Amino acid sequence: MLEAAGVSLDLAGTEAFLGRDRLEALAPRVAEAARSLAHGTCAGHEFLGWLDLPSRIGEPEFVACDAAAARARADAQAVVVVGIGGSYLGARAVLDALPPAPGVGVPLLFAGTGLCSASLDGVLRAVADRDFRVCVISKSGTTVEPAVAFRVLRGLLRQRYGDKGAAARITAVTDARRGALRQLADAEGWETFVVPDDVGGRFSVLTPVGLVPLAMAGVDVRGLVAGARAMQSACAGEGLFDNPAHLYAAARYALCEQGFTTEVLSSFHSGLKTLQEWWKQLFGESEGKQGRGIYPASAVFTTDLHSLGQYLQEGRRNLQETFLCARSAVPGLVVPADPGADADGLGYLAGRPFDEINWTAFEATRQAHIQGGVPCQAIGVDQVTPHTVGALIYMFEKAIGIGGLLLGLNPFDQPGVEAYKLEMFRRLGRPA
Repeated sequence: MLEAAGVSLDLAGTEAFLGRDRLEALAPRVAEAARSLAHGTCAGHEFLGWLDLPSRIGEPEFVACDAAAARARADAQAVVVVGIGGSYLGARAVLDALPPAPGVGVPLLFAGTGLCSASLDGVLRAVADRDFRVCVISKSGTTVEPAVAFRVLRGLLRQRYGDKGAAARITAVTDARRGALRQLADAEGWETFVVPDDVGGRFSVLTPVGLVPLAMAGVDVRGLVAGARAMQSACAGEGLFDNPAHLYAAARYALCEQGFTTEVLSSFHSGLKTLQEWWKQLFGESEGKQGRGIYPASAVFTTDLHSLGQYLQEGRRNLQETFLCARSAVPGLVVPADPGADADGLGYLAGRPFDEINWTAFEATRQAHIQGGVPCQAIGVDQVTPHTVGALIYMFEKAIGIGGLLLGLNPFDQPGVEAYKLEMFRRLGRPA
């Protein structure tokens, strides 16, 4: 068991599949990958701004986020965040994991996350009788999904508040100098924040891409960054067995080399579901290249044990599993006693906390899956807090940097994402 920054990593469930000697053999390669990240000599080195980002965020950045949040609280009952992929998923993951108390911030709605008209219509209905703002997030401003949604929402703002009033209700998080959104923001006088050139979208949650909307929602962004900073420090060395990001990356890579080519990130905390979705983008875009990489999947237990449980237990044995667990969620919630005849037979659970029962379900599931032939790692926190969520974010980012390099890939590009766009544009008749 390795513990750092409030996060524990337990590889006990891999011992039957992965001996320590295999991990020790990887230590020199992990150290080499870590050095290439630290010195900026690896493939994709122009996108390493995330590596020391937590330690570079200071009070001026927090004050700017606070000011944007104060403006939102003053005149809005909702903020519509417009973005796709890394431009929204990190913020939504943190928000779902750490929902603020009612009245602390402004509720966030999300648009531009796809092209489904039903989704956009739902957002429009939600703001039909509410004062709202728009926070549009895009480096270029020309990505189709958020750009068309922003057209609709900007038109609604103009219709409701006039040109000047609409401009006062738009925040743009975009490139510092270039792109259609930057040009439009400068021309219209919108409030703006900068997406750093050296941080790719899926690594951007700790930049204004994530921090600005999260501050508007009332999330403790200082605590989030503090957790990431603590994990950055814990993962700074070149070692393997004392570094949680390196150890996690090495274990999943070694298992992949043995044929365990799909990784299921399983959680027993419903609030972590969107964090799992963010993890899937982070790992899928970073590793899924040149016919290589570990396929990232996710499950939320115990719910999915009643749907995917059979496959996980007895399906193809190309699965490795990483449990993402919180020991405590709502400590005061217990199973009540039944004053009747205990018809459901659950009297033995009366008075026991749901968290205790849920943790027991995790331990039982892990053991069952190991016995079924699935190697299992476990990443745990005592509670889901801003600090532990920030720590998890940084740990996963560092791990995928190391993991992609172990695979001989550039973990920081995503050339395959353009394929569907080119075909879509051709079919829609976009001018050349």
